Amino acid sequence: MGYQTIDEANQAVIDKMIAAAPFLVDVVPAKDKIPELKEHVLLHAGPPIKYENMTDPMKGACIGAILFEEWANDEDAARELLENDKIEFIPCHHVNAVGPMGGITSMNMPVLVVENRESGNEAYCQMNEGIGAVLRFGAYNETVVNRLHWMKDVLGPVLGKAVRQMEDGLNVNVLIAKAIAMGDEFHQRNIAASLAFLKEVAPIISELEDVEPEKRTEVIQFLADTDQFFLNVAMATGKAMMDAAREIQHGTIVTAMCRNGENFGIRIAGMGDEWFTAPVNTPQGLYFTGYSSDDANPDIGDSAITETIGVGGMAMIAAPAVTRFVGSGGFADALATSDEMTEICIGENPNFSIPTWDFKGACLGIDARLVVEKGITPVINTGIAHKIAGFGQIDAGTVHPPIECFEKAITAYAEKLGFNG
Repeated sequence: MGYQTIDEANQAVIDKMIAAAPFLVDVVPAKDKIPELKEHVLLHAGPPIKYENMTDPMKGACIGAILFEEWANDEDAARELLENDKIEFIPCHHVNAVGPMGGITSMNMPVLVVENRESGNEAYCQMNEGIGAVLRFGAYNETVVNRLHWMKDVLGPVLGKAVRQMEDGLNVNVLIAKAIAMGDEFHQRNIAASLAFLKEVAPIISELEDVEPEKRTEVIQFLADTDQFFLNVAMATGKAMMDAAREIQHGTIVTAMCRNGENFGIRIAGMGDEWFTAPVNTPQGLYFTGYSSDDANPDIGDSAITETIGVGGMAMIAAPAVTRFVGSGGFADALATSDEMTEICIGENPNFSIPTWDFKGACLGIDARLVVEKGITPVINTGIAHKIAGFGQIDAGTVHPPIECFEKAITAYAEKLGFNG
């Protein structure tokens, strides 16, 4: 298999992850980078799914995207397209992309472009819309659609111009290293990274002479107001890192984790593009006033790519401030969580050193064998959507993948290697 042992292959995979050199290099319409995105084609989060099996927030996001693209004039016409199989669906992961929550991405939505200069590959993610009624949680009212048009017409082009003016793009590893020391874990908490990002781009935006002053102000204000803006940069970074590591098609390191509201899917290095799925769980956490677990949507989103690279819930210890928000207690619980995650990982990332963890690097390389052997599944920090489209986020919490995903992956890899007992 090119490697003497599975352990040797696994080490090669995490070496690729450590060596990754992710740079934010552009913001462009999705169709400019993803040729599959044409008229009547939408990307979605998670492993493959049919429209009829999507949860309501993902269906709502589909309606919003259709209205944004003007493929239909109203909700009824949009539903007619969807229910009559007039829309083609592709998982974001299949086209070098990732998408938050519903992950619904259409051709004219701007995407962040992250280049991994170690391997030369790119990955893409749409931009964060802020909080409240947003497409990723299934809202599709006029305010949501108008904001998407503003992002297409103003935010994307202005941010793209600013990033292109940077001589080498924006070094994401440096930003993550700064922000992890300031209390971010890059899934639920991104405020330090978002402000560090703003610090880098604001001076450039303010001097873009070919952009109207009013638009420059709008963009800077939006970035200042959007605490989670960096999450989408981190997601594209994780995808760029893991797609490079996936070139080593051997071993048992998890290379993707994602959810579509119906199934949780993982990939491992030794099985290439194959998905191993099992029914998703519903996240547990602290609900906003007036909501309970009865209102929660099953787990959705590609944002678990952050945990796949060792941050997010895996690095809970880096973000003590977020532990109460996700319902996991206090500092001791965060420490216990991250310590437990080391039991299913084979190394640590020296690029992402965590001060609150005696400067250990974030844990790296989830080994599906260890997950099955120890019965410990990765912990994922996540937002929780209302099960009815349009209500938006009702909670933040944690969720675990079903262990069956890992069992299926290990069994398939064993068979690939000739172990059929």
